Amino acid sequence: MSGHSKWATIKHKKGAADAKRGQIFTKLIKEISIAARMGGGDQDTNARLRTAILKARAANMPKDNVERAIKKGTGELEGSNYEELSYEAYAPGGIALLIEVLTDNKNRAAADVRNLLTRAGGSLATSGAVSRLFKRKGIITFDGEKYTEDQIMEAALEGGAEDVASNDGIVEVTTAPEDFEAVLNALNAKSFESMSAEINMIPDAEVDLDKDAAGKAMKLVDKLEENEDVQNVYHNIGLPDDYEAE
Repeated sequence: MSGHSKWATIKHKKGAADAKRGQIFTKLIKEISIAARMGGGDQDTNARLRTAILKARAANMPKDNVERAIKKGTGELEGSNYEELSYEAYAPGGIALLIEVLTDNKNRAAADVRNLLTRAGGSLATSGAVSRLFKRKGIITFDGEKYTEDQIMEAALEGGAEDVASNDGIVEVTTAPEDFEAVLNALNAKSFESMSAEINMIPDAEVDLDKDAAGKAMKLVDKLEENEDVQNVYHNIGLPDDYEAE
């Protein structure tokens, strides 16, 4: 992602995360549980679990919540059996959407996603039509009022980061997926506190929208993210300078 719209999107997401911390924790617990179920509860031998735990730490999830989620995944505690699904879709304005789902009822999840898309004037896409427009990258963000770009850059590049950039009060570190953990650990070792840390699907290019169209598209993204079965929503919305999150 490049240009001003990236920072507006980050700020929008940060505001949503601050307002929905309980919902964020629920999604993280599901991710930790399924990672533990698929690869075991030892993060030293389970890379997906390590990444999920790092993301939970960045969101300030209590250690007890993390441990319970692992035990639910390994079967030590009773928990739901989640399935992973993904949907490729289009929103109005030619916007591409990648929707990742973790659910214990795939029929309910499929119906909910379709209904949300239909109500907003969107539609499902054929397999591969949308996913080819994105690349997987590690993204770590920091509060630019607490840290300068130069402070973050030195530690990030030493850890193997691809890029460091700042705008609108946000310092963002970009990494290759395989280097995400090493870079985050390098930054943590320098006592930098991240606002978010996760592996995302980043669009190769964005579709620029005017203020009205951007508001409608982001409303659909919000509705999808609010759904209990939806884990992540990635998009290529290009937000205008005058866009403000509701």
